[in-house]
Amino acid sequence: MCTAATYLTADHYFGRNLDYEFSYDETVTITPRNYPFVFRRVATMERHFAMIGMAFVQNGYPLYYDATNEKGLSMAGLNFPGNAVYRPAEAGKDNITPFELIPWILGQCETVAQAREKLARLNPLAEPFSEALPLSDLHWMISDRDESIVVEAVAEGLRVYDNPVGVMTNNPTFDFHLTNLANYMGVSREEPLDRFAEGFSLTPYSRGMGGLGLPGDLSSASRFVKAAFTRLNSLSGDSESESVSQFFHILASVAQQKGCCRVPHGFEYTIYSSCCNTDKGIYYYTTYENSQITGVDLHRENLEGLLPIRFPLVTGQQIRMQN
Repeated sequence: MCTAATYLTADHYFGRNLDYEFSYDETVTITPRNYPFVFRRVATMERHFAMIGMAFVQNGYPLYYDATNEKGLSMAGLNFPGNAVYRPAEAGKDNITPFELIPWILGQCETVAQAREKLARLNPLAEPFSEALPLSDLHWMISDRDESIVVEAVAEGLRVYDNPVGVMTNNPTFDFHLTNLANYMGVSREEPLDRFAEGFSLTPYSRGMGGLGLPGDLSSASRFVKAAFTRLNSLSGDSESESVSQFFHILASVAQQKGCCRVPHGFEYTIYSSCCNTDKGIYYYTTYENSQITGVDLHRENLEGLLPIRFPLVTGQQIRMQN
């Protein structure tokens, strides 16, 4: 499963944990403005906004997990098993497959407001990329520095939710996660008040007891609560170093360690964590075995090119010796 988040200091940051049991050899991928995005049922996008993010490039086509375009709009697709419902092509709609949705939105939209307008005509199309790559059940988080939304294609139709907490995980649907936060309204970063009983006094025996009740398991509902609490209470300076460091600490609060979540084909773990400075176009990441932050700058590449530019992940641990 996965967790996505936003964070705002002097700049805006967007990123996610990718939690899964194996990697598809994804790479940090820059798609320049003149790469032709060929869509199944709508016109080819010959020219578009450049974008940077994490993608599995198949037959030259970048299948983005998460990305940010040169205007600062960001989008991530997260696992949504059993809830996502895609449909046959429908006349009068923009029939877009799940694997096309990130480039379709980021290629032409500068803001969440513009993305909302495009989503009003969207029909999530039930067509896989190939026989070897069947449809993935996904929902999406779209953010700019001013607002964030969640997009879910469910049996009732397409749902677009305002996202006031700036985080997203997986099942159940997003409205459940927002309602579920009410179960934790007594949790606080402050020292707890003694309300146990009149005439009987209790004294905290440790720091941090205001947070008693915060979940610590790896379920998507629990990760949503923990990520929302951490993100909404996070403090850092405005510098790039402080902001990026704090963002990775937010993601680390819900990271999955290998061996703790058994699934049918192995163990789910946090394969990578990403943080993009959406104002500067710098994509930072760590991997499970490399906790050193690595960065790729969108604007250091030729954005008028024709082919995606790929950066293989630095996966081995980078250790700096001091003596």
